[in-house]
Amino acid sequence: MTVLLKVCGATSRNDVALLAAAGADLIGLWHGIPDGHADLSLGRFTALARACRAEPGTPVRPAPEPMLVTFLRDPTAVLGAARAGDVRWLQLHGYQPPGMVAAIKRAWPEATVVKVLHVTGDVCAERLLLASYERAGTDVFLFDATGTGGRVGSTGLSLDPDVVIDLAEATTRPFLLAGGISAATRERYEKVAAHPRFAGVDVDTAARDVTGAFCADSVSGLRRHWRAVRSGRGDPASVGAAA
Repeated sequence: MTVLLKVCGATSRNDVALLAAAGADLIGLWHGIPDGHADLSLGRFTALARACRAEPGTPVRPAPEPMLVTFLRDPTAVLGAARAGDVRWLQLHGYQPPGMVAAIKRAWPEATVVKVLHVTGDVCAERLLLASYERAGTDVFLFDATGTGGRVGSTGLSLDPDVVIDLAEATTRPFLLAGGISAATRERYEKVAAHPRFAGVDVDTAARDVTGAFCADSVSGLRRHWRAVRSGRGDPASVGAAA
């Protein structure tokens, strides 16, 4: 399996162009995340999704895939947004139930559904539902650390590698890792990166400079360190197909 670099939080065409040129495989576009710093209106989300697909790409580095990142709990709303932008990667970044995954997969089997698993310390809030999420059609899990007061998303907190391995062994799907990921943390996650179902990393802060703007050097560094895990071009389609 190839190793993917997902960068979250693009809000402009310039962001999309920079991330594409620097080597992001997936670009996370926020929609339906109230008060989120990168939340996009439906029109803006659709425009940036199309901008991702319009990037020229090359045989070595195809254009990045846009990914809908959402807290929405209505499958009709999620599907409406995704189809409007022709976005086939859907990240349910909240406590949406397995039934929502099933509804999305029934309506759009070709979609790749990424379900976030929220971990506090060594406790995964969704652990008892893992089999249900898999039966519902989840294609990829994303492991992320919760913050103070149960905050989810962009917490900057990292997960213990042993906790990640334990959770990975409780599932049968490919998984992405988020939470305090940087080029410098690559060595800490040696065991995780070697796992046969490790699919890649999801970053936000580590892809930015001190001003909060996306930085091409930072993204390239993340790609270089994390994609060195395995040889071969990262292909989002191959990860979805592996589920």
